[in-house]
Amino acid sequence: MKARSLLFQRLGLSRFEERSVSEDLWLVVGLGNPGPNYAGNRHNAGFMVLDLLAERVRGSFRSHKSRCDVVEGRLGAVRVVLAKPRSYMNESGGPVKAVRDFYKVPTERLVVVHDELDIEFGAIRLKKGGGDNGHNGLRSITRSIGDKEYSRLRFGVGRPPGRMDAAAFVLKDFSTAERKELPLFVDRAADAVESLAEKGLEATQNVFHAL
Repeated sequence: MKARSLLFQRLGLSRFEERSVSEDLWLVVGLGNPGPNYAGNRHNAGFMVLDLLAERVRGSFRSHKSRCDVVEGRLGAVRVVLAKPRSYMNESGGPVKAVRDFYKVPTERLVVVHDELDIEFGAIRLKKGGGDNGHNGLRSITRSIGDKEYSRLRFGVGRPPGRMDAAAFVLKDFSTAERKELPLFVDRAADAVESLAEKGLEATQNVFHAL
């Protein structure tokens, strides 16, 4: 064991990363666009949820060679890596594959948190696998990892009003009225991530799809 630890030290891996090779580690990825100009956008709902989860694990995001910002910690009884790609949304796949491969997390323990147009604002839906429904971040991830059977936490942002283009809508900030309720819904989404990792998909759907 001592020799193994010395090997990991020479490779520049933390004690957490050494254990993560064999433990049931979960990787939770939040999608968004980097930089302050995008921070309040509907498209950055995934980043918002990850920021709250980082607070819960009492960690701070740090730059990682995968081109993600990561936090390592524990949600309840579950060890997690939280990751926010530093790429733009439509190029999320490369960083997600890199961080997944680095931590050796199988697809069944990968969760992607993202905004969803076809769900009303504030509603949360969870599923495993399926298509990307026109979401460029999901499309990029599925293409890069070669597998669509990862879990998704879909954060509802609703459809654009009138004839507004959907791409323009998600790149706008939440409305004043929405921002009053946003902290509650972000908190609920973070709860759902914890439940998914601890209790599984079906039990989590039974609770959060009823809200």
